[in-house]
Amino acid sequence: MKFTNGFWLMRDGVQASYATEVRDLHTGEGHFTAYASVQRVRDRGDTLNSALITVECFSPAEGVIGVRTTHHAGKAHHGPDFGLPGADIDAGGAAKIRREDTVTELTSGPLTLRLDSAAPWGLEFLDADGRRLTAVERKGTAFATTPDGAHHMIGQLALGVGEQIYGLGERFTPYVKNGQSVDIWQADGGTSSEQAYKNIPFHLSSRGYGVFVNHPGRVSYEIGSESVGQLQFSVEDQALEFYVVAGPTPKDVLSRYTALTGRPALPPAWSFGLWLTTSFCTPYDEETVASFVDGMAERDIPLSVFHFDCFWMREYQWTDFRWDPEVFPDPEGMLSRLKERGLRVSMWINPYIAQKSPLFAEAAAEGFLVTRPSGDIWQWDLWQPGMALVDFTHPRARQWYTDKLRALLAMGVDCFKTDFGERVPTDVVWHDGSDPQRMHNYYAQLYNRVVFDLLEQERGSGEAVVFARAATAGGQQFPVHWGGDCFASLEAMAESLRGGLSLSLSGFGFWSHDIGGFEGTPDPAVFKRWLAFGLLSSHSRLHGNVSYRVPWAFGEEAVAVARKFTLLKHRLMPYLYGAAAEAHRTGVPVLRPMLLEFPDDPACRTLDRQYMLGPDLLVAPVFSADGEVECYLPEGTWTHLLTGETVSGPGWRRETHGFDSLPLYVRPGAVLPLGADDQRPDGDWLDGLTLLLAADVHDTTVTVPGRDGTAAAVFRAVREDEEVRVTAEGCERLFRVRTVRGDAAANGSGEVVVRLP
Repeated sequence: MKFTNGFWLMRDGVQASYATEVRDLHTGEGHFTAYASVQRVRDRGDTLNSALITVECFSPAEGVIGVRTTHHAGKAHHGPDFGLPGADIDAGGAAKIRREDTVTELTSGPLTLRLDSAAPWGLEFLDADGRRLTAVERKGTAFATTPDGAHHMIGQLALGVGEQIYGLGERFTPYVKNGQSVDIWQADGGTSSEQAYKNIPFHLSSRGYGVFVNHPGRVSYEIGSESVGQLQFSVEDQALEFYVVAGPTPKDVLSRYTALTGRPALPPAWSFGLWLTTSFCTPYDEETVASFVDGMAERDIPLSVFHFDCFWMREYQWTDFRWDPEVFPDPEGMLSRLKERGLRVSMWINPYIAQKSPLFAEAAAEGFLVTRPSGDIWQWDLWQPGMALVDFTHPRARQWYTDKLRALLAMGVDCFKTDFGERVPTDVVWHDGSDPQRMHNYYAQLYNRVVFDLLEQERGSGEAVVFARAATAGGQQFPVHWGGDCFASLEAMAESLRGGLSLSLSGFGFWSHDIGGFEGTPDPAVFKRWLAFGLLSSHSRLHGNVSYRVPWAFGEEAVAVARKFTLLKHRLMPYLYGAAAEAHRTGVPVLRPMLLEFPDDPACRTLDRQYMLGPDLLVAPVFSADGEVECYLPEGTWTHLLTGETVSGPGWRRETHGFDSLPLYVRPGAVLPLGADDQRPDGDWLDGLTLLLAADVHDTTVTVPGRDGTAAAVFRAVREDEEVRVTAEGCERLFRVRTVRGDAAANGSGEVVVRLP
């Protein structure tokens, strides 16, 4: 939200008060509190008829410093609040306070907050070397009232020369957020607008720090878009709390942030295979489903998950968890037949109950639906006629909802697509008394947690996975998330990638998107290009709106492309699941913006049409009809995974690729583990394992994980003159070692020596 009219004036009707000078300061163990007046105090009279802003500085975790600014502390607090599982009650004791003359410093790990109470108001954040990361400057702590009487708390952090800002959730606008106005407010806005399904009040800076605004309601950002040298965030409240998260690298920032807000669960290996759906508004029944499954098998395209979208239920009655008997008269038998073919089953659900469903009266009688202040049940006709919203703040409502899902799990369902969760009203009353403004964004967290927790209870730890659209801070704990409703075009494909890159820099480890686009029917060229992109993502799903996404609907070449990249993804599973285990363990995502792996290369800071898939694979999807694509390779000798061609960086390349190819480069010095089984994602990865040695291998260690994400085998490749010696720990199988050109190989069970070509 903008409060000023240019640099000198305020907008009409806005009155602002800024922290000006420190009037008092108290220190405690690992924290301090400053009281800042909003005007210069020249005599005692200036202390009257004015305000103080209370500024509390503390450390909730190592390498994280929190700042809480408060105007009036007496406002009732109704929640909800973000859960911070990584907040450490002992962190304050571990943090150090140093006070010398007028300077007070709070240090937590490599991060220091500095306040000079003799100077005009300001806070400086310094790294371990004393370098300034950012600062709260003279107008950086404030409150303001607007013409409608609303009270806003305002924070500003200085932007350095050339500093670039990323994150703030899954945003489809430009990847670098400088110059943008962003509202953290859940909306079902598709992928072609400034609205977002996943709004995260966390941003990451190219200078090696992050900032999390600890407020679940609307947070309004002006990123160099009101005061061009400042990143501003504001909330309509009496208090504002934000955390500065130390680096020094972007990976370090994400690791600390996700340790605080929650690390992602490790999805089951089977979920990394290809998902196929009924699509949405297309006609389908069991015969249709069987024809899709048979068609994939006949064309040798391995399928891992089949998903039933909305119309598995009766029209006008979503969500009532009951199969439509006209099109699915024998759901238990159908699911059994799908399971016999080795498939997992996903079902579409949402948190709404349509009035026509018998469940509406059942939930209404129990008080499980959100109500208006009048006591009436909140309802509208958008999406489903007369639908109401399940109140997940009600413990018995949560139990009631999960009991309905439990019946589906008993039939053989494996997971759920938790759709919607964004259209949450604010003119309502919640069972637990939550503030409706704060609950609007937070509802998605309750919804996804309820479903994910049920899956863990019923399927066991390590087997739970959802396909979620909405999320807020902490939502990364419940993977997987997908990009929502995108158009079937090359432009929307690029939009989707920008959203995924932004989400990954907001702490989310796993992300997917609708291959071919959701809205409309893609041109065959678009579909084939999207296949390569989709199957080189953490999770891969064929899904559409009004038309099917079976590959043969787009020609035989599309079938060949789908087959090639599905088989390739299965062979990459020892590598991909290692990246997944790293995301679970450290918070570093599977899909990685180039900035994450190459933070010291300035050219990588703006790249939004390519990414690293895990640490060692560079992917540049093709976004042109003629197959022309530009990509940037950082320093070193890169190896094309599909052709074996080697290319030296740093530098830009312009390449032309057919539909069965794209820029897919192995990082210099990498050892890439490849499985032998290309038919399923959850096979025995050590059976017939091949280690592909990239160019420039010197001393590299790679781990092949087991199903639980822990190391099953560890391999080390060490170069000795013209040879590479590969040793194995924990691997009693024969494994194969191959050079990038494929012309030197050997077998061994404990040590292999390969001569370089």
